[in-house]
Amino acid sequence: MTSPIGDPGVPFARQTGGDDAHGSTAEDAFGDRPYPVRSDPFPGTSNLPAPARLTVGIVSAGRVGTALGEALEKAGHVVGAVVARSPQSRARAAQRLPESEILDLEAVVARSELLLLSVPDARLSAVIDEIAASGALRPGTIVAHTAGAQGVDILAPVTARGALGLALHPAMTFVGSAEDTARLTNACFAVTAADPVGEAIASSLVLEMGGEPVRIAEADRMLYHAALAHGANHLIALISDAVAALNVAIDHSGRDAATVDGSGTRLAERILTPLVTASLNNVLELGPSALTGPVARGDAEAVRRHLDALRAVPGGSGDHGIAEAYRTLARRAAERTDAPAALLDFLDGR
Repeated sequence: MTSPIGDPGVPFARQTGGDDAHGSTAEDAFGDRPYPVRSDPFPGTSNLPAPARLTVGIVSAGRVGTALGEALEKAGHVVGAVVARSPQSRARAAQRLPESEILDLEAVVARSELLLLSVPDARLSAVIDEIAASGALRPGTIVAHTAGAQGVDILAPVTARGALGLALHPAMTFVGSAEDTARLTNACFAVTAADPVGEAIASSLVLEMGGEPVRIAEADRMLYHAALAHGANHLIALISDAVAALNVAIDHSGRDAATVDGSGTRLAERILTPLVTASLNNVLELGPSALTGPVARGDAEAVRRHLDALRAVPGGSGDHGIAEAYRTLARRAAERTDAPAALLDFLDGR
């Protein structure tokens, strides 16, 4: 295969002219380990080899795999073949990776220099075992998976056969459209590798896709993934609950009469969008000090009345209803403030 490293220890994405090629040393993508770089007296020109272009195989053409495949092709790599078994995956590959062949797993493995495994977490181990047993894997092949909760240990069956194992998880949500690929340019990627050479290759691939590599240790991948799930996935549940409760309030008031122009379409979402967007931006910039509302004011009576109102809406009551979700999050919010004892006692049910 074409080696992604022209000089030992130099990430292939940095083997061209420009700012990174000036002087005798430079730092890696994480900024903490210098490596040798040839001096370039003529800015913008170089006689160094161009970054290696890899033949990429994707297993499989789901939402994540297709987006990463598009991003890699934009960077100049070639997605030669994909595994796409479902009708949806086949249609996605045909539309967004039209020059890639749809082949079986063994054929994709055999022709790939970079093998990208983007399968459901529960299937990853079985797919790795299948690749290792196929006999089609060539030594030196880069095998990268996109599972957030796993590092490189899970790739042991293929690294034992000479593959270079990488874990590359984009901290982004995917909906299956071309917009997914554009979002990668603002995304961080959790990078895990067995050694500095692997980290350099992984970070270079991420940088080429427009993302930002962030090193996550093998032992911390599960915590990393839990944090993302709590912040992003549970936000979906939170906003869905807010929309449901707000729709009840709007309907009670008369949806068609609620606005000046009588437009009640997606009115709950229209109300929440600027508020939630501002709150998200505020907390990301200011941290817990961005908290406002009755919990921030220590107003136990207002919180009590909120809970009573939420219990009255469909899905609002019960141990797992909207009201109890509100109580739980209010208690967590109170932990972030100098909440009065009366509010804490109320939220604790005392």
